[in-house]
Amino acid sequence: MRETILITGCSSGIGYHTAKTLHEAGYNVIATCRDPIDVHRLKLQGLNSIVLDVTIESSISNAIQHSLQSGNGRIDVLFNNAAYGQCGALEDLPTDALRAQFETNFFGWHRLTKAIIPIMLKQGDGKIIQNSSVLGLVAMKYRGAYNSSKFAIEGYTDTLRLELMDTNISVCLIEPGPIESKFRQNALKMFQKTIDIDNSRHKSSYQNTIQRLSKTSSSNKFTLSADAVTDKVVHILNSDNPKARYYVTKPTYIFGILRRLLSTPMLDRLLVKSD
Repeated sequence: MRETILITGCSSGIGYHTAKTLHEAGYNVIATCRDPIDVHRLKLQGLNSIVLDVTIESSISNAIQHSLQSGNGRIDVLFNNAAYGQCGALEDLPTDALRAQFETNFFGWHRLTKAIIPIMLKQGDGKIIQNSSVLGLVAMKYRGAYNSSKFAIEGYTDTLRLELMDTNISVCLIEPGPIESKFRQNALKMFQKTIDIDNSRHKSSYQNTIQRLSKTSSSNKFTLSADAVTDKVVHILNSDNPKARYYVTKPTYIFGILRRLLSTPMLDRLLVKSD
């Protein structure tokens, strides 16, 4: 029987590439998107796609029921991937913007995961994959909302792994650095929508943020294509005993090491140079 894999955030980037690759490999992929237009586009490409907004309980319920019907009563793998980046200094960030960041990047994942765990317990096994970030390991300026949501996911996932150790449900984190996607484009929209740039003491630094987010492709030489993350997902699917963490891109490996070796002041001196 083909494994059924529910993936969130499949409109572009990592989610889209992973859904397409696994579908072509013969898995029963449920590729979800928040926007019906994206769902229609994926259906035209032959993918089994459905609307899923992780901030809405009824949307989660509908997606789960669709997945169970498609998977003959099983959901073998959940890949939590839907997220966006809210930029801006924390002192400039409206509380509602921070709350919205957590609704999608954290609370939405909890709602979906909480609903799927009983299904996996009943069927006797399953795998939960959380797409975190290098910014769940170290913090960088003007990314406080996103940093906070990913640090929260790291703690959440580590706790969940401990609580499910007496079951056959595996819980894994993937921690990518820079990946080719529409992440910057979406982050720019939210940044300009929520931050009062002209009245901030960070106004001059924000020009660097706008310039960075406006680029059609990343200037970071360590940026990898989305298949670097998909490869880790495939490894987890094929492993009987997957690891707790999977680093992707050199920056994640580098900062993972530096976080262990350097004192906090030394690491801060490195991190503060980034805009």
